Amino acid sequence: MLAVTTNYPLLEVFWTMLIFFAFIVWIWILFIVFADIFRRKDTSGWVKVLWIVFVILLPYLGVFVYLIAEHRGMAQRNAEQAEKAQTEMNSYIQDVAGQQSPADQIAKAKQLLDNGTISQAEFDQIKGRALAS
Repeated sequence: MLAVTTNYPLLEVFWTMLIFFAFIVWIWILFIVFADIFRRKDTSGWVKVLWIVFVILLPYLGVFVYLIAEHRGMAQRNAEQAEKAQTEMNSYIQDVAGQQSPADQIAKAKQLLDNGTISQAEFDQIKGRALAS
């Protein structure tokens, strides 16, 4: 056990961890670049193929050149995707929640009042909230 620690000092462990972390970061950037290449609608398939070949043949240089050349477009595409996802989520929530007009809310409350489910005070409160919104 002592021989292992003398052949592999703490600085080498730190260096190995640093290299491993840098490799993981590069893989992450590579996935981001490939996702952006495939998401693009402003370029043809041939341009996408050229970017992919460039990134595969010269991995580090290809990724960094793509990031430098397309950083504004990447940010814009990410913002558009986030906005689209937010719009779809809001639409889904509105569909599930079942947005009702104030007239619908009052009619439903009136029906509950007529059935005896709620009191006149509760009906007035529901009516007030519906008219306020």
